[in-house]
Amino acid sequence: MRHFMKTGVGIFALILALAGCGINFYAGRPSDVNRIGQLMAELDRIKTQKDQESDQLREAKSLLERRLQKEISEKQVKLEMAERGLVLTFVAEVLFDSGKAAVRPEAGQTLAKVASVIREKVSDRNVGIEGHTDNEPIKHSGWKSNWELSTSRATSVLHFLEDNGVSPKLLVASGYGEHRPVAGNDAVEGRQKNRRVEIVILPKKLTKMEQAVLRKASESGEPEAVRKAEALEEYK
Repeated sequence: MRHFMKTGVGIFALILALAGCGINFYAGRPSDVNRIGQLMAELDRIKTQKDQESDQLREAKSLLERRLQKEISEKQVKLEMAERGLVLTFVAEVLFDSGKAAVRPEAGQTLAKVASVIREKVSDRNVGIEGHTDNEPIKHSGWKSNWELSTSRATSVLHFLEDNGVSPKLLVASGYGEHRPVAGNDAVEGRQKNRRVEIVILPKKLTKMEQAVLRKASESGEPEAVRKAEALEEYK
């Protein structure tokens, strides 16, 4: 009788598998079942947290669109959600005089709006400030190269954000000179697009503990846990 019951359960499981039913029978001890359950719960927690963080970035984008409506309509600023985060691209001439790295007084109001949204919506996010130039060589402004100019401009924006309440612990400035163009430098319009400063509000990466959870899930052999882990890989 006992043999029949075991065989019956095995046949029932086989029938369900062949029928495509999404039921998993965990093999092993009850502790294994409990371990998989805990792993699945932790994956769900991480997914919920990442969804909330993505919602925060979208809310920040929406608020920036409202507060920078004039600047966006006049093509002084471009706003987009990219793989690397929420990116604000400023035309360099909006922020700086030609060959200079000091933020123009009239640009302060625009940058202050950005700082206020960071404080209100994403105050715990790392923010990268990237300076870029065209490929025209430096002649009269006193900079050694476009690299120095782009780096100094990024640093000026960094200090402005810091002075307007953004935590300095979250800020980093980088200068790329002419080496990351977004358009050709053979025309005036292209060179203007390349002269820019980008403020990037970065998505949060997984912590080491969360990465360990993903590794355990990937190695568990449980298909649903593996699938959930794979869906979170983009946050590494």
